[in-house]
Amino acid sequence: MRKRHSLAALLLASVASLTANVPVDFVWDSMSENSSASMPVGGGDIGLNVWAEDGDVLFYISRSGAYDEHSTLLKQGRVRLHLPGDAFAPFSQRLKLEEGYCEMKINGSKVIFWADVFHPVVHVEVESPKAISPEVSYENWRYADRPFKKGEGRQNSWKWASSKNLITSRDSIAAKGGEVTFFHRNPAETVFDVTVAREGLDSVKDRLWNPLANLVSGGRLSGKDLRFVGVTDSVYDGVDYRSWNFTSIKPVRKFNFTISLHNRQTSDLSEWVAGVDSVERGVNLRRDREASRQWWRDYWKRSYIASPAGADTVVDRMARNYTLFRYMLGCNAYGKEPTKFNGGLFTFDPHHVKADQIFTPDYRNWGGGTMTAQNQRLVYWPMLKSGDFDMMKPQFDFYNRMLDNAELRSEVYWNHDGACFAEQIELFGLPNMMEYGSKRPAWADPGVEYNAWLEYEWDTVLEFCQMMLESARYAGTDISEYRPLIESSLTFFDEHYRYLASRRGSKNLDGDGKLILFPGSGCETYKMTNNAASTVAALKRVTGDYIDYLKAQGDTAVSKWTSLLGRIPEIPHRILDGKTMIAPAKTWERINNVETPQLYPVWPWRFYGVTVSDSADLAIARNTYLYDPDALRFRSTTGWKQDNIWAAELGLTDEAFKLNSEKWADGSHRFPAFFGPGYDWTPDHNWGGSAMIGFQEMLMQPSGDKIYLFPAWPLDRDISFKLHAPEGTVVEAELSDGKITNLKVTPEERRTDVILPYNLDNK
Repeated sequence: MRKRHSLAALLLASVASLTANVPVDFVWDSMSENSSASMPVGGGDIGLNVWAEDGDVLFYISRSGAYDEHSTLLKQGRVRLHLPGDAFAPFSQRLKLEEGYCEMKINGSKVIFWADVFHPVVHVEVESPKAISPEVSYENWRYADRPFKKGEGRQNSWKWASSKNLITSRDSIAAKGGEVTFFHRNPAETVFDVTVAREGLDSVKDRLWNPLANLVSGGRLSGKDLRFVGVTDSVYDGVDYRSWNFTSIKPVRKFNFTISLHNRQTSDLSEWVAGVDSVERGVNLRRDREASRQWWRDYWKRSYIASPAGADTVVDRMARNYTLFRYMLGCNAYGKEPTKFNGGLFTFDPHHVKADQIFTPDYRNWGGGTMTAQNQRLVYWPMLKSGDFDMMKPQFDFYNRMLDNAELRSEVYWNHDGACFAEQIELFGLPNMMEYGSKRPAWADPGVEYNAWLEYEWDTVLEFCQMMLESARYAGTDISEYRPLIESSLTFFDEHYRYLASRRGSKNLDGDGKLILFPGSGCETYKMTNNAASTVAALKRVTGDYIDYLKAQGDTAVSKWTSLLGRIPEIPHRILDGKTMIAPAKTWERINNVETPQLYPVWPWRFYGVTVSDSADLAIARNTYLYDPDALRFRSTTGWKQDNIWAAELGLTDEAFKLNSEKWADGSHRFPAFFGPGYDWTPDHNWGGSAMIGFQEMLMQPSGDKIYLFPAWPLDRDISFKLHAPEGTVVEAELSDGKITNLKVTPEERRTDVILPYNLDNK
């Protein structure tokens, strides 16, 4: 453990302010072979995959919240643009990160692609040195009902066991003049109804929130210089599609078109049409372009991790890919639904991820509307230090909308209070029906998934509760609307485990007056646990921090939560080969997966670590990381693995750098931040999220009212960063040649709370 000294002791009373970091454009100088070599572009809640292939420009359109009747997250179609001109002219495709748009030079023309941050509109702007006649096609593979192929149900709630004769129903598409309107309309009965019936909740169906019934999603492509010329059918990457084709009315040197998108849950289609009309009427090209570009300029000012000029290539790659991945997260800043861990808004034709999966571009493994909580959390934790607090709201609201449904589960199944949130959870707050178990014995508890991986895994919601508390601590976010969610999530564990204990015997607590968290689960790995370390640490941290939050708000009615805190058992330990370490649980019956919940008390719950522990506790945590046989057996940097984070939290500098540099290796596709598929899909957003967390934790770890800089960063490697800390604090620092050459702490009074390593040369 490196010794540390306070910033005040360094007498760094006046250090130069850092120069604002501007992200460098990302550039290709050749066309792509297919959609897997696309470039992500987006904003607000829209994602585009943009690429050029065989002289044509193509892009997929995705939008948050566009779910079909099976809970597939549908793409809104594909657009093809052909620009006549000089086929031998130099080609370039440039992601202009600072202002959030893509610029392509092709066939002598320049094309700009951007999504409006504040309105659901895609813009395409073309400039040519001479008048040309552009051709635009809207392409859609849902032009007819599509029967499910074997395995295709994994893109939605049916997963591996879709019923016979299931179809994805066709879109409605109509072209006239210079526009084509397209939409997918869900029927009144959807997979929601099947789920409710299978899970025995028909008695309360009219009280359950249903976001899928009559949902209409789609939009309109239009351009004042376009005219419709007909429909053609073709095949792209093994999938048939229909194309609605347009050409320009006359040759032009400047040309633009828009795609206005709209989602609405309504049984009256005219309401959806009116909504699209309203979006389209509201477009003001010059105003909207500047507002969106300003948003991106401000976005990059919030935070960064950058490689100074002359830094080594490993750090340069880490910083570049961190920036590219954070750009992808920014494209769904304001979506109704959170950014999906298994591809976000940027999935592409699936057989480029797995060759045998010749499905439509809508496909992604692990579902469209189903959220795997252990994976989702990794997408949102890094937004605290990056200062992207506004972008956390979609994830918080996701749980808040489901609260009533989750509470109804507890009421119906067990007749007690509290919200029961499953691990594989649907948009509407119920477990995925296939993970719930389609072949359940009659004696099975109806509130528990009959599933060897997921049974009794209920504690991940507490990580999102903690993110809410941390956003209040970091940025003063008003989280009053989420207090019922936090309280109900805690109440569930208190009520349910006392309920279970009372069914086994006459006492509902153990001999020490503590909860008996049995049967429980240490992630998906340690099953049938008693007092799993991950659950105990979660309950301790969230309950304790919620008490602190209430007191800070002037709310003194904390006796209920203080009482609960006193009933939470201790984090379990064990001794192996003479070394004390954190145990996965007090007891467990089997191991089912490859997670390491015995290190969750290190992160995310931060009861152990180089900045929070005394030497004895730090030794226990390091023993767990270094010697626990399962921790060693499960170690990896693939996908959602978080050994890179734990190494940073424990101050294992060389190990942390090794693992985090592996995490930030280029993905297997042309755009380097298209990670994966890992255990999930490509782009693997929980791979990128866990990599972001590990990188941030190497550079800065807040602890109490102190802020520790470079707790696990090799001091001989140059780096600069701007990151956020609690109490509205922002820290900017640059490390060069073993010295801090620039340091700025805002507000100034927090300067004395910054702690640096003693062996950092600042002379």
